[in-house]
Amino acid sequence: MMNRIYLDHAATTPVSESVLSEMMPFFRSCWGNASAVYATGREARKAIEKARKQVAEAIGAEPREILFTGGGSESDNLALKGTAFALQEKGKHIITSAIEHPAVLNTCRWLEKHGFEVTYIMPESTGLIDPAKVRTCIRDDTILISMMAANNEIGTLEPVAEVGAIAKERNILFHTDAVQAVGAVPVNVQEWNADLLSISAHKFYGPKGTGALYVRRGTRIDSLIHGGEQERGLRAGTENVPAIVGLGKAIENANRDLDINAAQTALLRDRLISGIMKEIPGARLNGTIAGRLPNNCNISFEGIDGEALLLRLDLAGIAASSGSACTAGNQEVSHVLKAIGLTENEAKGSLRLTTGTGNTEKEMDEAVHAISEIVKDLRTLYHGR
Repeated sequence: MMNRIYLDHAATTPVSESVLSEMMPFFRSCWGNASAVYATGREARKAIEKARKQVAEAIGAEPREILFTGGGSESDNLALKGTAFALQEKGKHIITSAIEHPAVLNTCRWLEKHGFEVTYIMPESTGLIDPAKVRTCIRDDTILISMMAANNEIGTLEPVAEVGAIAKERNILFHTDAVQAVGAVPVNVQEWNADLLSISAHKFYGPKGTGALYVRRGTRIDSLIHGGEQERGLRAGTENVPAIVGLGKAIENANRDLDINAAQTALLRDRLISGIMKEIPGARLNGTIAGRLPNNCNISFEGIDGEALLLRLDLAGIAASSGSACTAGNQEVSHVLKAIGLTENEAKGSLRLTTGTGNTEKEMDEAVHAISEIVKDLRTLYHGR
């Protein structure tokens, strides 16, 4: 059997053994409905509240400020739509960036169809959003600023603390999509002045299909899913207890091991980047090393089709991506790479490699060798050189 190398941890991560062990009892022996008053229901409720406390402690919040959701996309939708409709009498203007995840951008486009105005701020060539641009875009009717904490494609860490301070100064709600940041860099809602913050468990070795939204106490927000009174009436539906338990354990593990894991994945990332840049002429690093997620490597190759490169890498046993997993199969080039100034051909020739705790230095060297050989072969095929 081929020894596969997984380098797409920004798309998803495997569930860790400790997280799986924590979840298992809630599938078999403690499977009660958390809204029930009898013993098995009370046990489930107790587990949910433990997870709520674990999430809150990881981001500097209070447990009652944590709402459990079905993942990062739902959290983003609830944050944007929920606050937009709750505050529409105050104003209908929203500020975001042009390089947000589709869960934010497509929600903003949907809101535009329902009478809201959205300003999309363009980034610098590194992917950084200038806080001064945010300040100049604020209007009297601005009700929400939404900016991701870390870009999911090129790994740029955004100035969320500065933008949060601007929002607070102007009495505007601030939401940050922290899906890529949680578990990779320190996250603190107080330091960031965040009123809303999105989390997804499967980005830090937790289960898929579960996430959380931090909602600062006193923040007005309308619900999207109506039914029972779960999650303070803001997210109806019987809770997915095993997944919520897994989220709590995963974020606890991630915070405990944050410095160690960041150092380890950054070492592997740097080995990848230096190896590729040394071995492959015409390779371009997108973004910068400074102010970048510790596990992110996004590189464009001159004269190469990224999809062909991905397919060849898969045949070689290497899992990578060309950008956001949420847009896989979409023939359009990355909106992030276009926004930072890449041409369509440069953007099409891009590759995102994201390291994880299970990777090794030997795997990085094998990946560099495979990428180098495939790029050389494709260039010969396309251009005869």
